[in-house]
Amino acid sequence: MRDRCTAPQGRGELRDKPPGVVSPRTRRAIRPGWFLAQFLAPLMVLLAVGLATPAHAADNGTWAVFPTPPAGTATPGPGDRQYFYLESAPGRVLSDRVSVVNLTTKPKSFTLYAADAYNTPRDGGFALRTVGQRMTGVGAWTKLNATSLTVPPRTRADIPFSIAIPTTAEPGDHPGAIVAVETDVEATTQQGGLAVGVKRAVGARIYLHVTGQSVPALSVDAVSVERSAPLVPGLGASRGTLHYTLTNHGNVTLHPTVEVSETGWFGSVYHRPPTSTGVELLPGQSVQLTLALPAPPQFDDVSVTVKAADGATAGQGQTEYLAVPWLVVVVVVLALAGLGVWLWLRAKRRRVHRGGRKRSREPAGAAA
Repeated sequence: MRDRCTAPQGRGELRDKPPGVVSPRTRRAIRPGWFLAQFLAPLMVLLAVGLATPAHAADNGTWAVFPTPPAGTATPGPGDRQYFYLESAPGRVLSDRVSVVNLTTKPKSFTLYAADAYNTPRDGGFALRTVGQRMTGVGAWTKLNATSLTVPPRTRADIPFSIAIPTTAEPGDHPGAIVAVETDVEATTQQGGLAVGVKRAVGARIYLHVTGQSVPALSVDAVSVERSAPLVPGLGASRGTLHYTLTNHGNVTLHPTVEVSETGWFGSVYHRPPTSTGVELLPGQSVQLTLALPAPPQFDDVSVTVKAADGATAGQGQTEYLAVPWLVVVVVVLALAGLGVWLWLRAKRRRVHRGGRKRSREPAGAAA
């Protein structure tokens, strides 16, 4: 089956060229660091796919990748699919089309592949596996009719694909994407003395749900507080950073809210009501998050509780920290110790003085 190319409306006419030309992967004489470019692909895919943002077709201003829109339209409209939202029982095959649009005035060549999605550990971004990594979900089940193609200027190529869901597929969400990687190296950067070629990629997300029992499960782990305070209270601001990890132990995607409470000797220190994290927490994934604590106390014993929830599932984690102005404490302890020594020496001198006076009176009494 040949790939279908369509000229986007308002972006020029379809050229009289073979649509969706399938060509072998272009090999260029790149400096030795070219192979390291493969390791930069996840970063480029992450930038193209984006973080937890409202749904829209993925593009980088040069090309775009999205579900093929209805006939007669060049790009998805507000009422059209921006991502692939698919649902099926195990053992079935789904068929669809993905579109790659070249928004430039020159032909562009791409390599296409399907990838599993995951969360970046530090901020929870929606990221994709690279070609050489092991796929276990959408990336392994998807077959594209073309894995490389050249798209003429201001032209759209529509590529059919199928997803064969195994009979042993676990129920729940299986996120991924179809990724278009530009075959040309866009730029080179220096990494450890080597020239590293950089390729850009854009991916159209796939949200596949395999029917069956949904099991949401969420936990809050590794709760800790990192704080700094002036040596003397009142001579500077105290700062605190809350660290915690959210883990999705279930089989469905979660969008957790987080509530934070601090309680000390004198009652509530700080409370933040349930607030969206902005993280699309995928099944089996963990994300490490931080929160700036406003004006943490400088003298208190504080208990911190972090509660995360999404619908019927919730998790909770706790930690404690002791806020003490240690310099003041040391000064007070030394002052008290000094006072104690002075009182002891004073009392000792008094005892010695009284003993001397008593001995001086005893001979006088014997002579009488």
